[in-house]
Amino acid sequence: MPLVTVVATGTVFVSVYLAAFHAPTPRDLPVAVVGTPQQARQIADDLDRSMADGFQVRRFATEGAARDALKNRSIYAAYVTGTGSSAEMLYAGANGPSVTATAGEAFADVASARGDALGRQDILPAPAGDTRSMSVFYASFGVVLSGFLFGTATYQSAPRLRFPWRMAGLGLFGAVAGTMVALLTGSLGFDALPGPFLGIAGVVALLGTAVGGATMALTRLLGPAIGTPVASVLLLTLGNSTSGGSMPPHYLPTWLNPLSDVLPVGAAVRAVQGISHFESDGLVSGVINLTLWTVVCVGVVYAWETRSPREGRSPSPRRTPSAASG
Repeated sequence: MPLVTVVATGTVFVSVYLAAFHAPTPRDLPVAVVGTPQQARQIADDLDRSMADGFQVRRFATEGAARDALKNRSIYAAYVTGTGSSAEMLYAGANGPSVTATAGEAFADVASARGDALGRQDILPAPAGDTRSMSVFYASFGVVLSGFLFGTATYQSAPRLRFPWRMAGLGLFGAVAGTMVALLTGSLGFDALPGPFLGIAGVVALLGTAVGGATMALTRLLGPAIGTPVASVLLLTLGNSTSGGSMPPHYLPTWLNPLSDVLPVGAAVRAVQGISHFESDGLVSGVINLTLWTVVCVGVVYAWETRSPREGRSPSPRRTPSAASG
């Protein structure tokens, strides 16, 4: 049984990551055209010919509106038509090199077809401490792994621990994880994420409690033999692969894409990216998602532990009158 479980878990891990990243191409990646309605339709058709179903094109009347949309991550790039045969690509390097390369190649094809000389302007570059915009992925992966290990170890090392103390440990773990990530990624560490210390620490703390709580709940409901591998597949494999930390969820296969909004890892990654670069995009929805995961999973653990006897604990014998008098 352990051999089958380990092999199955490893197979799922390899299969999911290969499906997600072996040849990533965007699907309905939001971009914009600044120009007339006719220009927008023409450029949208050109983009579709360059990469079928790759882009979702919006039109803005002014360059300022496109810049605002880039800053709050409503779009990932903008094609700004100019006078004569000039055009400009606006993009946010903080989205990572994959997005920049995808939009750059497609926009270059459009410019070539239109006879435009295409310039480029990065209006929101990646910080010097995170040139590939991958730090949030590494940080979230580490917290998810730690949360999973905490959730499994808490029952292995302390099976008789009472519920209030177990939850106190979960809360302490989340607080420590959030503080450490905020320190390491902030100005006192690698200076990779320019978001506010308390904001990053708070979101990461919620991620830690959500993952730890989910692992606890699955372990209690299904038992260690089944609950541990299920938690591993759900949180480590599916959660990290769909988080959007390495590239936006628009690059995921259609069957994986919805998990980015549902699982706690994707919600946390989007929130941290938002408070670091994109005017807090995803912060509110992320906090709601992580809070719900934590509350529901803690509730499941509470309900299960209050209805079932603790492992290894036998009921205390009642004292009989004769025993008491004797």
